[in-house]
Amino acid sequence: MNKKVVLITGTNSGFGWLTANSVAALGHKVYATMRDTQGKNADKAKALSQVENVTVLDVSLTDETSVKNAIDTIISNEGTIDVLVNNAGAGIFGVAESATTDDVQWMLNVNVIAPWRLMKLALPFMRKQSEGLIINVSSGWGRFSPPFSAVYGASKFALEGLSEGLHYEARPLGVDVAIIQPGAFPTEMSQKIQTGSDASVADNYQAIAEFPNKMFAAIGQIFEATNPNPQDVADAVVNLINLPKGQRPLRTVVDPSTGEITKRANDAVKAEYENVLTAFGLKDLLS
Repeated sequence: MNKKVVLITGTNSGFGWLTANSVAALGHKVYATMRDTQGKNADKAKALSQVENVTVLDVSLTDETSVKNAIDTIISNEGTIDVLVNNAGAGIFGVAESATTDDVQWMLNVNVIAPWRLMKLALPFMRKQSEGLIINVSSGWGRFSPPFSAVYGASKFALEGLSEGLHYEARPLGVDVAIIQPGAFPTEMSQKIQTGSDASVADNYQAIAEFPNKMFAAIGQIFEATNPNPQDVADAVVNLINLPKGQRPLRTVVDPSTGEITKRANDAVKAEYENVLTAFGLKDLLS
C-alpha cells in the first residue's frame, strides 16, 4: 500500500484520537494537531506522540500563523500533504436567539473558516502532484438544522457547501473532497458544547422550555438502543483513504440510529443537484 502523509485536526479526543491511531496503524505518516500540548492536553499529546508513525503538532486552528507554521513543518519534513482530515469542531446548544454575534462568529471561525484555512494551504501541494484527499467531518446536522442547534447546524451547512462545490472543482485536477456525516455519538465533544452568551432571552422561550430535555432523553434512548461506536467514524476515514482516486463518494453517513434518514435526504438532494449542474452547463463535472 502506498504510504501517505496525513494531517488530522482535533486529535486530543473523540473521533480525532481514534482516527489518528487507526490511520497510523496502517503505516501512514500522521501529523496530529491539538491545542495546548504543554498544558491541558499535555498527557494526550505525550500518549499520542508515543504511537508509531504519529507526530503531534501544537496548533491553534483559528490562528493563521499557527496553522501556516504547521503546514510549513510538514512540507519541510515530508515534501507534501496527501490527506487532510478536518475533524476539529465545536458546538453551541440552545435557542438560536441566545447566541450573540460574537458567538456566531466564533462558531463559524472554528467550524468553517479554520477548515477552509487548511484546505487553502494544502490544495496547492495536492494539485501539484495531481492527487490528494480532503475529508471534512460534518454532521447529520449538516443536512438538517434542528431546533436548539441552529447555530451549530448553520456552521455545518456552510462546511458542506464549501465541500460540495470544491468536490466538483478539484476532482478533475486529481483531488478528492469528501464529507463524513456522523450522527450522535458518545464522545468528549458532547461534554464541551457551549450555550449562547445572551441568557436574557431564556424567559421568553418558556413555552418550549421542556423540549431540550426531551431531545436529550431521546438521544439517551438512541445510545441505549444502538450503542454507537465512535470507532466507526475513524473506520470511515480509513475506508475513504483506501478507495481509489476518483471513486470516493462526496458524502458518507456514519450513523447507526438515524442514518437512513440522512442517506435518503442526501440521495434526493444529489439527484436534484445533478439536474442543477446540467441546467447550468456543468454536466461534464459530474463524471
